[in-house]
Amino acid sequence: MLTKVETTEEELVTSLKNGEQSALSVLYDNYSAAMLGVIYRIVDDKEAAEDILQEVFVKIWQKISQYDRSKGKLFTWLINIARNAAIDSTRVKGYNERNKIRSIDNSVRSINKQYNVSTQVDHIGLRNIVEKLKPEYRVLVDKLYFEGYTQEEAAEELDMPLGTVKTRIRAAIIELRGLMK
Repeated sequence: MLTKVETTEEELVTSLKNGEQSALSVLYDNYSAAMLGVIYRIVDDKEAAEDILQEVFVKIWQKISQYDRSKGKLFTWLINIARNAAIDSTRVKGYNERNKIRSIDNSVRSINKQYNVSTQVDHIGLRNIVEKLKPEYRVLVDKLYFEGYTQEEAAEELDMPLGTVKTRIRAAIIELRGLMK
């Protein structure tokens, strides 16, 4: 039986692939807030976002065998499933363009406040690794990956050119890869 405190990402994936329901609970505890934030950002409706999140977890349970660690991190795979489900939902419900476009004021910061969105990654030690990055990289990793900002929003928030944000986040990811080996 898995618990959040003692589970590594590799153990979690193995348990999910073995059909252990306790692993799904650990997965939910650790990743649902970030996934809900991504979904809410696209659909802009609390109830719809929560419904989509439930559908996403069913989809993850059914498709966990398709996850390939060599292609990326579990977190990235999960966020992509959540994002795609939210986009599919907007297409199905016929949302028009003006319902999808929101001002920066209603963006990530409001989602984080409303849902207290934070990626609970301490159990896999990611926060400690991120803390080893240069401050200019760390702030961007925090904004983009832990707080859910887009590169454009981070550039605006930090009063930094978009090109600089893109260059620094790429360098940060390369440095993170080196630290995680």
